[in-house]
Amino acid sequence: MPKRQKSSYSGKFIAIIFIILLLSYGYLKYKDLIYNPIDEDASENISFQIKKGQSVKEIAVNLEEKELIKSDTAFYFYASRNDLGQNILAGRFILNQSMNVPEIIAALSDPSLSETIITIQEGLNIKEIDEKLASMDIIASGEFISAVNSFNGWKYYGFLEKNEQKKLKYQLEGYIYPDTYFFDPATFEAQDLIYLALDNFEQKIEDILPQINDRSLTDIIIMASIVENEVFGKVDRQKVAGILWKRLDNGWTLGADATLLYITDDRHIGSNDLNLDSPYNTRKNGELPPGPIGNPSIEAIQAALNPIETEYWFYLNKPDTGETIYAVSNEEHNQNKAKYL
Repeated sequence: MPKRQKSSYSGKFIAIIFIILLLSYGYLKYKDLIYNPIDEDASENISFQIKKGQSVKEIAVNLEEKELIKSDTAFYFYASRNDLGQNILAGRFILNQSMNVPEIIAALSDPSLSETIITIQEGLNIKEIDEKLASMDIIASGEFISAVNSFNGWKYYGFLEKNEQKKLKYQLEGYIYPDTYFFDPATFEAQDLIYLALDNFEQKIEDILPQINDRSLTDIIIMASIVENEVFGKVDRQKVAGILWKRLDNGWTLGADATLLYITDDRHIGSNDLNLDSPYNTRKNGELPPGPIGNPSIEAIQAALNPIETEYWFYLNKPDTGETIYAVSNEEHNQNKAKYL
């Protein structure tokens, strides 16, 4: 009996020692993951982005994928345990593998080190860009529109048609290139985005300018803005561009809903809108609208420049999938409308 008791105590003692060693190892491992950087001698800076609304877990996973931390789990535990996650800001930060977890969190929580991320999606128009910037609390509502219409840097951009564009409601519509831009929120001004976007546009079209022969760049951008908002996908955009150019060249109306949506306040076409006497109503007007209806991507610009000629004269998009359905005749088009719409 005494031997069994001694053996039991001995087993418990060994188990306790094992647990202590395990906990000690875990603690030392945790300290290594938190306080020792990936590479204390690293000198290369790494750009790291945090999108608005991202959780600490998502940020931790992204940091590990960028090889800026050793363990996303350890990062998340440290940030949660010390209630530091709520201090992390959205934006772009410059980090380094020589930084440990506390240093990285401190950097991600410092407004002076954050760059604001502004993403302009393909097809957005000037008014929508203004609304987006205002919703991000970067500008007051209307400030971007005002900056666009007071723009006076025409001499720097040979592709801009000053006299024609100043007639438009938003004079740089079509040329604010859709992309992701980074700014210091403390010094941001709407005109900064305008010049960056115009510079970007100029770079994007540099290689395609020599290809423009029969059409003007202005007409190409107008058509590209329509195609951008009408269909998705490279091939469908080229096909629809071919249909719309063919309609235009044969004296047809374009009949593009996107141009009418541009001038409706609620982005919805009602029966009264169909009869609007406006150059943007391409169901009635037999020409291109006077200006772009949004800011197209390079893919849409290339589609307008290099359309695919087909036998089709009509198209529609299936509401459920967005698939583009084509028709040769108006009768076939009406059948497609009855079937899919």
